[in-house]
Amino acid sequence: MLAAVLATAALASGCGLTGIAQAKPTWVDKPDLPPAEARPDLPTQPGQAPPAPGQPGAPGQTGQGDPSVVATKLTLPWGLALLPDGTAIVGERTTGRIVRVQPQPNKPVEPVMTIPGLDASGDGGLLGLALSPAFQEDRLIFAYVTTPTDNRVLRFELGGRPEPILTGIPRGATGNGGRLVFGPDGDLYVGTGDAGQPALAADPRSLAGKILRVTPFGRPAPGNPFGNSAVYALGFHDVAGLCFDSRRNLFATDVGSTGPTGSTASGAASGPDEVDLVTAGGDYGWPAAVGKPGKPGLADATVTLTPAEATPGGCGVVGFGLFVAALNGTRLWAVPLDGAGHPTGTPRTLLQGRYGRLRTVTPAPDGALWLTTSNKDGHGKPVPDDDRVIRIQPPQNTTNSPV
Repeated sequence: MLAAVLATAALASGCGLTGIAQAKPTWVDKPDLPPAEARPDLPTQPGQAPPAPGQPGAPGQTGQGDPSVVATKLTLPWGLALLPDGTAIVGERTTGRIVRVQPQPNKPVEPVMTIPGLDASGDGGLLGLALSPAFQEDRLIFAYVTTPTDNRVLRFELGGRPEPILTGIPRGATGNGGRLVFGPDGDLYVGTGDAGQPALAADPRSLAGKILRVTPFGRPAPGNPFGNSAVYALGFHDVAGLCFDSRRNLFATDVGSTGPTGSTASGAASGPDEVDLVTAGGDYGWPAAVGKPGKPGLADATVTLTPAEATPGGCGVVGFGLFVAALNGTRLWAVPLDGAGHPTGTPRTLLQGRYGRLRTVTPAPDGALWLTTSNKDGHGKPVPDDDRVIRIQPPQNTTNSPV
C-alpha cells in the first residue's frame, strides 16, 4: 500500500519581516446570522474507548462492505472535529448541516444543527470546524463560513445561536481558504485564501492569503508579529490545512495553482502544492516567488508536491508522521518527521485511489485518522455511498521514529 514517490524540499526557514508598518485588521462588524436549526441534546461527555479502526476495504467498496467507512451519503463533508466521547461532528460545506458520526461502521449519522445564511457558491459554505480547548467547560465550537458578503469565524454551542467573532475576511469563487486549529498556546489559528486576488496575499493590511492568530474572542492575539493585527504569516494562495505536532510546530498546506482542481487560469500564477512549516511573520511567497525557491526574504516550502498527485486538503500529525489529504491525487500523503518535528526522508502514499478525493484528515487521541471524501464536488467520480467519512489506523512505519 505504500510507495515512495516524491522527495522533500528544503526545510522551511522562518524569515521575520521588517520595515512593514503595523496594519490594523480589516474586519468590520456584521449583522448576526439567523439562529441555527439545532438539536440541543447532543451528549459530549467522555465515554468508552472507541473501537479499533478496521482495515480499509478494496477500492470502490461501499460503506456496508468496508469496516473503515463510518458514515456515508453525506454532502461534501469538509470540517471535522472530535468530541470527548470519541464521536465526531462533521460539517457539510454546501448545506451548512452538522452531523454526529460514530467511530464504528453501519451506524446512522445524527443531525445536530444547521447553520443558515451561508453562500456555498464557488468554494464557499461551511468550511473548517474546531473545538474550544476548554470544550468540557464552555461547550464552544468554532466554524469558518462563507456568507454573501465575507468569510468569517463563528462561535456557538451545539444547538445554540452562532456568534460572529471575526468578520470581513475577503471571499472569492476560488482561493477561499477556510481552516481552523487551536494551538498549544490556546489561540485560534485561521487559514485563509487569496479570494482570487493574488496581490492580497502579500498585503499585510488584508486578511486574505494569510494565517491569522486570534484569541477565542476573535481579537488579535498578544505577541502577533504585526502589532495590533490578526496576521501571523502571509503569502499563501489557498490554505487548505492547518495542524500542530506535539513539539508545537505549525504546518500549513497551500494549494499551488489557481483552479479549484489544480488547473491554472490563463495568465494566472501557478506553482507546486506546498507543505509549509510556519513561523511568526514568515512570508511564504505567493504570488511573487511562485516557482522561485530561495528568493531572499521569503520562506521556502518544507515539502513540495505536484498538483496532479496532490492538490492538498487538510493535514494531521500522529507520532512522527505528518499526513496530508490529497484531492486530485486521490491519496493520503505520509511525510516522515525527525525528532525535532521537521520533515525528513521521502513522502509515502497511502490509500491511493481507494476512496477517491480526500478533503480532510483529523488525528484522534487513540492514533486513528479520520478522513472525509470530496467526490461529489463536480471533479470526482462518486460511488453510491459518497461522500464518506473514513476512520483508519495508519501503518506503524509511517508514524514511528525514522531510522
